[in-house]
Amino acid sequence: MSRRRHTAEQIITALREAEVGLANGKTVGMVSRELGISEQTYYRWRQEFGGMKVDQARRFKELEKENAHLKRAVANLTVDKLILEEAARGNF
Repeated sequence: MSRRRHTAEQIITALREAEVGLANGKTVGMVSRELGISEQTYYRWRQEFGGMKVDQARRFKELEKENAHLKRAVANLTVDKLILEEAARGNF
């Protein structure tokens, strides 16, 4: 079975459909089969996106990207600082 990437909008829509199905008395297994996902995926999505609106999910993903970029930048600056300190001590 091929892996599919779902957008945040698709995930939130699927979670809303799942909530409706669960409210109508269906089990998690039945709802997840209708959505074409595994139960584990449903629970993972619910943990990550549960209660979010589409615009909140977009902003969340943007902030995750920005955070990863900043972490890489800090790591690179730390390495540069260590190299410069070693060069200043004359241990090259």
